[in-house]
Amino acid sequence: MQAAFITESGPPECIQFGELPDPSPGSGEVLIKTEAVAVNPIDTYIRSGAIAMPRPDTYVVGCDVAGEVLEVGSGVDRFQPGDRVWGTNQGIHGRQGTFSEKVVAGAEWLYPIPNGVSSETAAAAALVSITVGLGLYQHAKLQSGETFFVNGGSGGVGSIAVQTAKAMGAKVITTAGSDDKAEYCRSIGADLVLDYRQADMDEQLNAYLEENGKIDLWWETLREPNLERTIPLMEKRGRVILMAGRDAKPVLPLGPFYTNDLSLIGFAMFNATSAEQLAVAEKINKLLANGALVPPIGLRLPLSEAAEAHRQQEAKTLEKSSPLLGKIVLSA
Repeated sequence: MQAAFITESGPPECIQFGELPDPSPGSGEVLIKTEAVAVNPIDTYIRSGAIAMPRPDTYVVGCDVAGEVLEVGSGVDRFQPGDRVWGTNQGIHGRQGTFSEKVVAGAEWLYPIPNGVSSETAAAAALVSITVGLGLYQHAKLQSGETFFVNGGSGGVGSIAVQTAKAMGAKVITTAGSDDKAEYCRSIGADLVLDYRQADMDEQLNAYLEENGKIDLWWETLREPNLERTIPLMEKRGRVILMAGRDAKPVLPLGPFYTNDLSLIGFAMFNATSAEQLAVAEKINKLLANGALVPPIGLRLPLSEAAEAHRQQEAKTLEKSSPLLGKIVLSA
């Protein structure tokens, strides 16, 4: 099979594309004919060595996959050949990645693709929707009628968070850095979109909160979170989700934090069990099936251009130099 792989850490150019042996499913595993995969920031961190994780010597990059079941190993009863499936959580904890024409994955990490949903859509939604679902459903327990804020509503996580929170009945506030991105955020359900380029953004936000009530759940996506700014904007017993800023050491205004019964929540998707992720995936599938969740796709490439896909992802995530709106999806 053809695959995008590395044999050592390094820049995107270290990704090779060539022939590797076809994998075979073992007990509890499923062999998938890949139709679509998607790029995530964590893919680039693992490839570069910025995140140290155990991995095979010849390591196929990528976490997300969508495609058709070719074969199932012993003990698998949830799937059979011909089923369409999507999944994530590959390429980590020593598991092989997904940027290949055939992928073997544990059945516990796979979910059926709903009828009428494309493999592109399923792959684009995979990691980001599981991440958002874990945050909103499991960790923060967002309730209908609450006010939800997320930075960057047109981004990979942000766009899914806006749509999911809206489907859960929340009032949604987000930010954007261009007129096109702001319009997109409104089109997917954001009640208020703030232009973070504007000097009076905080004044606009405060005016809205004075009229509509403070924020119940704040989802922080910035690499340098400013908790001194965030805490005063929170409703009593509000929750702040932190899922960015590995090296950040923000100041925490302790007084207003504990006197308002606030909670800080930190989580990483790859710490969740397969059972926790399955429970979230079932909710995601309902949203995908009824059209309430449509991940934006900003760039489509063939699998052979995996190195370019990683360059584009780094330009967007690390360099902040890309106007790209949405996920990068590759087809096998």
